[in-house]
Amino acid sequence: MSKMITADLVDLDLSADTKEAAARALAERMVAQGRVTDLEGFLADVAAREAQMPTGLDGGIGIPHCRSAHVTEPTLAFGRSRAGIDFGAPDGPADLIFLIAAPAGADDAHLTILSSLARQLMNAEFTGALRSAGDAAAAAALIRGEEPPAEAEPSATTQTEDARSESAAENAAEGASEGSVAASGAASADAATGSAAPAPGATAPAPGARESAGAPAFRIVAVTSCPTGIAHTYMAAESLENAGREAGIEVVVETQGSAGFTRLDPAVIAAADGVIFAHDVPVREKERFAGKPTVDVGVKAGINRPAELISEVRDKAARGEVSAGAPAGTGTPVERAGESGEGYGTKLRKWLMSGVSYMVPFVAAGGLLIALGFAIGGYKINKAPSVMDHFVWGQADSWAALLFQIGAVAFGFLVPVLAGYIAYGMADRPGLVPGFVGGAIALTINAGFLGGLAAGLIAGGVVMAIQKVNIPAALRGIMPVVVIPLISSAIVGFLMFVVIGKPIASAQKGMTDWLNGLSGANAILLGTLLGLMMCFDLGGPVNKVAYTFATAGIAVSDPSDSAMKIMAAVMAAGMVPPLAMALATTVRGKLFTETERENGKAAWVLGASFISEGAIPFAAADPLRVIPSSMVGGAITGALSMAFGATLRAPHGGIFVVPLIGNPFLYLVAIAAGVFVTAALVVVLKGMRKPASGTAAGQAADGSVTAKAGAKQPVAA
Repeated sequence: MSKMITADLVDLDLSADTKEAAARALAERMVAQGRVTDLEGFLADVAAREAQMPTGLDGGIGIPHCRSAHVTEPTLAFGRSRAGIDFGAPDGPADLIFLIAAPAGADDAHLTILSSLARQLMNAEFTGALRSAGDAAAAAALIRGEEPPAEAEPSATTQTEDARSESAAENAAEGASEGSVAASGAASADAATGSAAPAPGATAPAPGARESAGAPAFRIVAVTSCPTGIAHTYMAAESLENAGREAGIEVVVETQGSAGFTRLDPAVIAAADGVIFAHDVPVREKERFAGKPTVDVGVKAGINRPAELISEVRDKAARGEVSAGAPAGTGTPVERAGESGEGYGTKLRKWLMSGVSYMVPFVAAGGLLIALGFAIGGYKINKAPSVMDHFVWGQADSWAALLFQIGAVAFGFLVPVLAGYIAYGMADRPGLVPGFVGGAIALTINAGFLGGLAAGLIAGGVVMAIQKVNIPAALRGIMPVVVIPLISSAIVGFLMFVVIGKPIASAQKGMTDWLNGLSGANAILLGTLLGLMMCFDLGGPVNKVAYTFATAGIAVSDPSDSAMKIMAAVMAAGMVPPLAMALATTVRGKLFTETERENGKAAWVLGASFISEGAIPFAAADPLRVIPSSMVGGAITGALSMAFGATLRAPHGGIFVVPLIGNPFLYLVAIAAGVFVTAALVVVLKGMRKPASGTAAGQAADGSVTAKAGAKQPVAA
């Protein structure tokens, strides 16, 4: 933690009288140290986190915290208030305020350090030493763990601070109702029980620990999580573990925080007598804990009243109350994303993207194999006899036919895989069978890509409906392997063959005919639109919609000329943003930070490989200049590619599949035009802004370089 807090980040006489003023005062110290690049943007992120749930804790502690793209490295600032500041804690104002700032892409090691601090805040000896620290350097050293709390010398502090320290100590002595047992006393508590304390992140006790004298007779497993996953998650874990030791009960906690989570050993879960969920975001893989006495509360309850929770779960176990199993519709791949408050629109997009993400590798493998077959054997290779009947080792045409026929087989999986994994995203593994069956039927009745979408959604919905039915316990064992596949496949098959199959097939034919009829201005307009979509969010949902539209057109053994033109336009436009950023950093490097210039070198390769995400670090640091410029260049490239009549059979590959492109020279001209336009716009727009002081811009880029597609866009610096 030596780099996370210094004396310059400590204010022992914090004069703020509101939590907003306190956060601003501590954040200004972070800005002065180069840890935060945009004060107002960072404070907006802190306020947004505070709005989700108050960050005040019993014992006079306030822990405002957030993850933000405006933070360059994990940082902690500490303030000590004489009058106290209201952070929403039940017992009144806080006199110890910790402002925790984590970058949007903070690594696991730093987040583990932050989690260790959160656990220390449950230690009354630690907080008491902070209240008596005489200078900023001593307080910073204490927080860094360089000085044991017992060695901190008292100073002339106010009676309020002394009283607060005594109150915290009393809370620790009174026990787990406040969850303030000293973490440093864990070793002695472990010695008393004869077992090792679970490590942070949910490590289970040694297999033989329970056999020792005094081993607890009752076992509890717990999961803690909070929206940010930095502080409350680990404080609740520490509180529950300490309360368990006080009560002579074994408590093993799985912390689902920002640094990810380590799943509890299934054997530990199976041996547990009860479960505690202390969370404010959905528990990931909740179905693992089904069938046990369960207490489900918010994360602050785990911090403030762990003894009550332990007592409650013991009472439920004594009464024989157990959870009925994983609730219908939970535990699916989409639900396991761990995001709360999502509407059906967001879930629908995720379900569809689940299917697309599994389909794309089939498209890439099959498309490239077919394209290579055409390149080696000519345009008539699709008429070649089966290689089962005719294959000559020394003939190029035989190898070309082999590649083409393998690719065609791979393409045959596209629609079933799409449908199957849409249903999987909705209903987990039980959705796979009806999804694949529905997708195969869509191929049979020529409903194509649209039929696959419909079959996947129907299959997932049918399985979710079946799961809501109250099934006798005797039948639950055969539900996933017999009943659900049988009933859901029959329903999906009936609907696809008899009810909706023909209308969808007609719609698919109409769309195909429309694409085949595109020419002139209509084709150019479509290319412009696809180019805009490919460059709007650089690998995000809008980009994926355009890409999926293009790959669906070529996902047949004999695609139309219009479909191959669309694929060419989409890939060309997707190459523009990273190549343009690479060019801009090369010709006007002074406008970019050192980190951005390094990212620019990598962007050459990423752009040439058709990886639009190569431009994300630039867009994250300066979205209002980079994204519009990219969209203009992408639109120009898409329009020119359609106007030039360039075609592409392969769904991926960038410049490495140029030999497989129709009109390759003009195709490269279209890409170059978009790249030059985007690079010029970015250079002009960046040149018009006022120079940033210091290295703020570079730090913003550093904090955003690990941002991925689908992450929230930060506000422009």
